[in-house]
Amino acid sequence: MDTYGLIGYPLGHSFSRDFFTKWFAENNIQAEYLNFPIEDISQLPVLLEKHPQLRGLNVTIPYKQAVIPLLDEISADAKEIGAVNVIRITQRDGKPYLQGFNSDIIGFSQSIRPLLQPHHHQALILGTGGASKAIRTALDNLGIRWKYVSRTPREGMFSYQDITSSVIRDFPLIINCSPVGMFPHTDECPPIPYEAISGETLLYDLVYNPTETLFLQRGAVQGAQTKNGLEMLYLQAIASWDFFQGDSLTLL
Repeated sequence: MDTYGLIGYPLGHSFSRDFFTKWFAENNIQAEYLNFPIEDISQLPVLLEKHPQLRGLNVTIPYKQAVIPLLDEISADAKEIGAVNVIRITQRDGKPYLQGFNSDIIGFSQSIRPLLQPHHHQALILGTGGASKAIRTALDNLGIRWKYVSRTPREGMFSYQDITSSVIRDFPLIINCSPVGMFPHTDECPPIPYEAISGETLLYDLVYNPTETLFLQRGAVQGAQTKNGLEMLYLQAIASWDFFQGDSLTLL
Protein backbone atom coordinates (compact mmCIF):
# COMPACT_ATOMS: atom_id res chain seq x y z
CA MET A 1 0.00 0.00 0.00
CA ASP A 2 1.26 3.47 -0.89
CA THR A 3 2.19 5.50 2.15
CA TYR A 4 2.31 9.26 2.70
CA GLY A 5 3.26 11.08 5.83
CA LEU A 6 4.43 14.07 7.83
CA ILE A 7 7.95 14.69 9.11
CA GLY A 8 8.79 17.16 11.87
CA TYR A 9 9.68 17.20 15.55
CA PRO A 10 7.92 17.05 17.81
CA LEU A 11 4.62 16.07 16.23
CA GLY A 12 1.50 16.50 18.32
CA HIS A 13 -1.98 16.57 16.85
CA SER A 14 -1.69 16.38 13.07
CA PHE A 15 -4.11 18.21 10.81
CA SER A 16 -2.43 16.50 7.84
CA ARG A 17 -2.99 12.97 9.12
CA ASP A 18 -6.66 13.65 9.93
CA PHE A 19 -7.22 15.34 6.57
CA PHE A 20 -5.62 12.66 4.40
CA THR A 21 -7.10 9.72 6.30
CA LYS A 22 -10.54 11.19 5.62
CA TRP A 23 -9.57 12.16 2.06
CA PHE A 24 -8.45 8.60 1.25
CA ALA A 25 -11.67 7.11 2.67
CA GLU A 26 -13.95 9.55 0.83
CA ASN A 27 -12.17 9.05 -2.49
CA ASN A 28 -11.66 5.27 -2.18
CA ILE A 29 -7.88 5.67 -2.32
CA GLN A 30 -5.94 2.66 -1.07
CA ALA A 31 -3.25 4.48 0.87
CA GLU A 32 -2.27 5.42 4.41
CA TYR A 33 -0.93 8.58 6.01
CA LEU A 34 1.43 8.36 8.99
CA ASN A 35 3.27 10.73 11.29
CA PHE A 36 7.06 10.40 11.36
CA PRO A 37 8.53 12.41 14.27
CA ILE A 38 12.26 12.36 13.50
CA GLU A 39 14.64 14.04 15.93
CA ASP A 40 17.08 15.15 13.22
CA ILE A 41 16.63 15.70 9.49
CA SER A 42 19.70 13.51 8.90
CA GLN A 43 17.39 10.57 9.74
CA LEU A 44 15.39 11.08 6.54
CA PRO A 45 17.41 8.60 4.40
CA VAL A 46 16.95 5.94 7.09
CA LEU A 47 13.21 6.65 7.14
CA LEU A 48 13.03 6.23 3.37
CA GLU A 49 14.92 2.95 3.57
CA LYS A 50 12.59 1.61 6.26
CA HIS A 51 9.48 2.66 4.32
CA PRO A 52 10.09 1.97 0.60
CA GLN A 53 6.36 2.38 -0.03
CA LEU A 54 6.54 6.12 0.79
CA ARG A 55 5.29 8.24 -2.12
CA GLY A 56 5.16 11.65 -0.49
CA LEU A 57 5.86 13.63 2.65
CA ASN A 58 4.65 16.86 4.13
CA VAL A 59 7.29 18.78 6.05
CA THR A 60 6.70 20.88 9.13
CA ILE A 61 8.76 22.66 11.79
CA PRO A 62 11.72 22.57 12.14
CA TYR A 63 12.71 20.99 8.81
CA LYS A 64 11.23 23.18 6.06
CA GLN A 65 14.65 24.69 5.34
CA ALA A 66 16.92 21.95 6.67
CA VAL A 67 15.48 19.36 4.28
CA ILE A 68 16.47 21.26 1.13
CA PRO A 69 20.08 19.93 0.85
CA LEU A 70 18.69 16.37 0.91
CA LEU A 71 16.46 16.91 -2.14
CA ASP A 72 17.27 16.08 -5.75
CA GLU A 73 15.14 18.88 -7.22
CA ILE A 74 13.30 21.91 -5.89
CA SER A 75 10.58 24.03 -7.46
CA ALA A 76 11.20 27.64 -8.41
CA ASP A 77 8.69 28.86 -5.81
CA ALA A 78 10.23 26.78 -3.03
CA LYS A 79 13.67 28.04 -4.01
CA GLU A 80 12.45 31.66 -3.94
CA ILE A 81 10.89 31.18 -0.49
CA GLY A 82 13.74 29.07 0.85
CA ALA A 83 11.35 26.51 2.35
CA VAL A 84 9.86 23.16 1.35
CA ASN A 85 6.73 21.66 2.87
CA VAL A 86 5.92 18.98 0.28
CA ILE A 87 8.18 16.20 -1.03
CA ARG A 88 7.23 13.93 -3.91
CA ILE A 89 9.05 10.59 -3.78
CA THR A 90 9.67 8.51 -6.89
CA GLN A 91 12.29 5.92 -7.78
CA ARG A 92 15.18 6.46 -10.17
CA ASP A 93 17.92 3.90 -10.69
CA GLY A 94 16.57 1.95 -7.76
CA LYS A 95 16.90 4.86 -5.32
CA PRO A 96 14.43 7.38 -3.89
CA TYR A 97 14.26 10.58 -5.92
CA LEU A 98 13.03 13.58 -3.94
CA GLN A 99 11.32 16.64 -5.45
CA GLY A 100 10.55 19.57 -3.15
CA PHE A 101 7.67 22.03 -3.37
CA ASN A 102 5.91 24.66 -1.30
CA SER A 103 2.11 24.54 -1.14
CA ASP A 104 1.71 27.73 0.95
CA ILE A 105 1.65 29.95 -2.14
CA ILE A 106 -1.13 27.93 -3.79
CA GLY A 107 -3.21 27.70 -0.61
CA PHE A 108 -3.00 31.41 0.14
CA SER A 109 -3.52 32.55 -3.45
CA GLN A 110 -6.61 30.37 -4.00
CA SER A 111 -8.05 31.46 -0.65
CA ILE A 112 -7.62 35.21 -1.01
CA ARG A 113 -8.17 35.69 -4.74
CA PRO A 114 -12.02 35.68 -4.58
CA LEU A 115 -11.90 38.42 -1.92
CA LEU A 116 -9.66 40.86 -3.77
CA GLN A 117 -11.01 44.12 -5.16
CA PRO A 118 -9.23 46.54 -7.53
CA HIS A 119 -8.36 48.86 -4.64
CA HIS A 120 -6.46 46.06 -2.84
CA HIS A 121 -3.31 47.01 -4.71
CA GLN A 122 -1.01 47.37 -1.68
CA ALA A 123 -0.57 45.07 1.29
CA LEU A 124 1.02 45.13 4.71
CA ILE A 125 2.60 41.83 5.75
CA LEU A 126 2.70 41.63 9.54
CA GLY A 127 5.67 39.49 10.56
CA THR A 128 8.80 38.38 8.74
CA GLY A 129 8.97 34.66 9.63
CA GLY A 130 8.93 31.70 7.28
CA ALA A 131 5.23 31.92 6.36
CA SER A 132 5.62 35.55 5.34
CA LYS A 133 8.00 34.62 2.53
CA ALA A 134 5.35 32.48 0.85
CA ILE A 135 2.78 35.25 1.24
CA ARG A 136 5.21 37.76 -0.25
CA THR A 137 5.75 35.55 -3.30
CA ALA A 138 2.01 34.97 -3.69
CA LEU A 139 1.36 38.72 -3.62
CA ASP A 140 4.05 39.22 -6.26
CA ASN A 141 2.28 36.66 -8.45
CA LEU A 142 -1.04 38.45 -7.88
CA GLY A 143 0.46 41.81 -8.84
CA ILE A 144 0.02 43.32 -5.38
CA ARG A 145 2.75 45.54 -3.92
CA TRP A 146 3.64 44.76 -0.33
CA LYS A 147 5.65 45.98 2.62
CA TYR A 148 6.81 44.11 5.69
CA VAL A 149 5.96 45.28 9.21
CA SER A 150 8.27 44.01 11.93
CA ARG A 151 9.01 44.55 15.61
CA THR A 152 12.69 44.66 14.61
CA PRO A 153 12.56 46.27 11.17
CA ARG A 154 15.39 46.32 8.69
CA GLU A 155 15.87 48.64 5.74
CA GLY A 156 12.79 48.76 3.53
CA MET A 157 10.42 47.63 6.29
CA PHE A 158 7.94 49.39 8.52
CA SER A 159 8.10 49.20 12.27
CA TYR A 160 4.79 48.97 14.09
CA GLN A 161 5.40 52.55 15.25
CA ASP A 162 5.38 53.57 11.57
CA ILE A 163 1.83 52.30 11.01
CA THR A 164 -0.27 55.45 11.14
CA SER A 165 -3.86 55.96 10.08
CA SER A 166 -2.55 57.25 6.76
CA VAL A 167 -0.57 54.03 6.18
CA ILE A 168 -3.66 51.95 6.94
CA ARG A 169 -5.59 53.90 4.30
CA ASP A 170 -2.77 53.45 1.76
CA PHE A 171 -2.50 49.70 2.41
CA PRO A 172 -6.06 48.35 2.42
CA LEU A 173 -4.93 44.69 2.51
CA ILE A 174 -3.37 43.59 5.82
CA ILE A 175 -2.11 40.03 6.32
CA ASN A 176 -1.07 38.73 9.71
CA CYS A 177 1.75 36.22 9.25
CA SER A 178 2.82 36.36 12.89
CA PRO A 179 1.62 34.00 15.66
CA VAL A 180 0.17 36.94 17.62
CA GLY A 181 -3.36 36.07 18.72
CA MET A 182 -2.94 32.31 18.36
CA PHE A 183 -4.36 30.08 21.07
CA PRO A 184 -3.77 30.28 24.02
CA HIS A 185 -2.82 33.98 23.64
CA THR A 186 -6.23 34.94 22.30
CA ASP A 187 -6.26 38.32 24.07
CA GLU A 188 -3.40 39.64 21.92
CA CYS A 189 -3.37 41.28 18.50
CA PRO A 190 -0.85 43.12 16.31
CA PRO A 191 -0.40 46.74 17.47
CA ILE A 192 -1.87 48.71 14.57
CA PRO A 193 -4.35 51.65 14.60
CA TYR A 194 -7.57 49.68 14.17
CA GLU A 195 -9.62 52.86 14.33
CA ALA A 196 -8.32 53.71 10.82
CA ILE A 197 -9.68 50.48 9.33
CA SER A 198 -12.78 50.84 7.16
CA GLY A 199 -15.05 48.85 4.91
CA GLU A 200 -12.40 49.16 2.20
CA THR A 201 -9.96 47.09 4.28
CA LEU A 202 -9.41 43.34 3.93
CA LEU A 203 -7.82 41.61 6.92
CA TYR A 204 -6.40 38.11 6.43
CA ASP A 205 -5.02 36.14 9.37
CA LEU A 206 -2.98 32.99 8.80
CA VAL A 207 -3.94 31.98 12.34
CA TYR A 208 -7.01 29.70 12.43
CA ASN A 209 -7.14 28.83 16.14
CA PRO A 210 -9.19 30.65 17.31
CA THR A 211 -11.32 30.94 14.20
CA GLU A 212 -11.77 34.66 14.85
CA THR A 213 -8.69 36.25 16.36
CA LEU A 214 -8.76 39.58 18.13
CA PHE A 215 -7.06 41.01 15.01
CA LEU A 216 -10.06 39.96 12.92
CA GLN A 217 -12.60 40.93 15.57
CA ARG A 218 -11.27 44.46 15.85
CA GLY A 219 -11.23 44.83 12.08
CA ALA A 220 -14.77 43.51 11.71
CA VAL A 221 -16.04 46.09 14.21
CA GLN A 222 -14.70 48.76 11.84
CA GLY A 223 -16.51 47.19 8.89
CA ALA A 224 -13.53 45.35 7.36
CA GLN A 225 -13.84 42.12 5.44
CA THR A 226 -12.03 39.35 7.31
CA LYS A 227 -10.73 35.85 6.64
CA ASN A 228 -8.82 33.33 8.76
CA GLY A 229 -6.29 30.75 7.62
CA LEU A 230 -8.39 27.58 7.85
CA GLU A 231 -9.38 27.45 4.18
CA MET A 232 -5.75 28.07 3.24
CA LEU A 233 -4.80 25.02 5.30
CA TYR A 234 -7.26 22.80 3.42
CA LEU A 235 -6.18 24.18 0.05
CA GLN A 236 -2.53 23.54 0.94
CA ALA A 237 -3.35 19.93 1.70
CA ILE A 238 -5.13 19.49 -1.63
CA ALA A 239 -2.17 21.09 -3.40
CA SER A 240 0.11 18.65 -1.57
CA TRP A 241 -1.85 15.74 -3.03
CA ASP A 242 -1.50 17.21 -6.53
CA PHE A 243 2.25 17.44 -6.02
CA PHE A 244 2.40 13.87 -4.68
CA GLN A 245 0.65 12.67 -7.83
CA GLY A 246 2.90 14.64 -10.15
CA ASP A 247 0.32 17.28 -11.06
CA SER A 248 1.26 20.97 -11.23
CA LEU A 249 4.96 20.13 -11.22
CA THR A 250 7.08 23.17 -11.94
CA LEU A 251 10.77 22.61 -11.31
CA LEU A 252 13.99 24.30 -12.28
